[in-house]
Amino acid sequence: MSTIDSAEPGSEEAERRSDKANWATSGRLRLNAAPPQGAINLNVDGRVVTSPIQGFGKMWQKTYRVRLSSLAASPEEVIREWKAHFPTFWPPGNRFYGPLTGLVPGDVALLNLMMPGRQKLSTGVLVLYADEESFTLMTPQGHVFAGWITFSAFAESDETVVQAQVLMRASDPAYELGLTLGGHAQENRFWEHTLTRVAAHFQQQGPVETSTLCIDPRRQWRRAGNIWHNAGIRTGLYVATTPARWVGTGMRRIVRK
Repeated sequence: MSTIDSAEPGSEEAERRSDKANWATSGRLRLNAAPPQGAINLNVDGRVVTSPIQGFGKMWQKTYRVRLSSLAASPEEVIREWKAHFPTFWPPGNRFYGPLTGLVPGDVALLNLMMPGRQKLSTGVLVLYADEESFTLMTPQGHVFAGWITFSAFAESDETVVQAQVLMRASDPAYELGLTLGGHAQENRFWEHTLTRVAAHFQQQGPVETSTLCIDPRRQWRRAGNIWHNAGIRTGLYVATTPARWVGTGMRRIVRK
């Protein structure tokens, strides 16, 4: 008589257990190491992740794809390399401070992003899911959008399709305005650049295919209060008050002497 404790290899129960190991066990962000020198560490520790249901703006699904020759890399090879070198594929001026061991479920990474007008934004992401052919990052309170990004690779005919897919709503009214006034185009350029760099890593130059679908055109005004956590506003205030903190630190040192 079989029981849960004696699931047969290959059974549905065994597969369920195996899949469970690919998921994060907590939805709250906590950095496990001090950030590198020069990194701004704000809006991360203690924040909880947010789904599109908890966002404010219209709901969008954006898909970015680039095709590689199957001889260049298998889906598993693509994901292994993408995880290992994830920060190096990002556009200049944007920083991803993740674990040195790669991306595994439950990992938290610190992000320092360059926003329009050269404004900085400090936030983070949680590795929600990861296996040999995909991994998903989920955003916390205060991020530009509420939702997740899934990075995957799969075989199609004689090609390996490399894909990034975003399901998101702007987190609050300020972010929704920014996305409407050019932020969506900037995000498209961000992920198109990333996939181009991933392809170049495998000596491929295929064009990036971009598709955008509005899943829900409504704005959720009951979520307007999310602006309290807005990481862009909080980072801006932090940067603006840096000189005052320097003066305060210097005065405290003088007093101690």
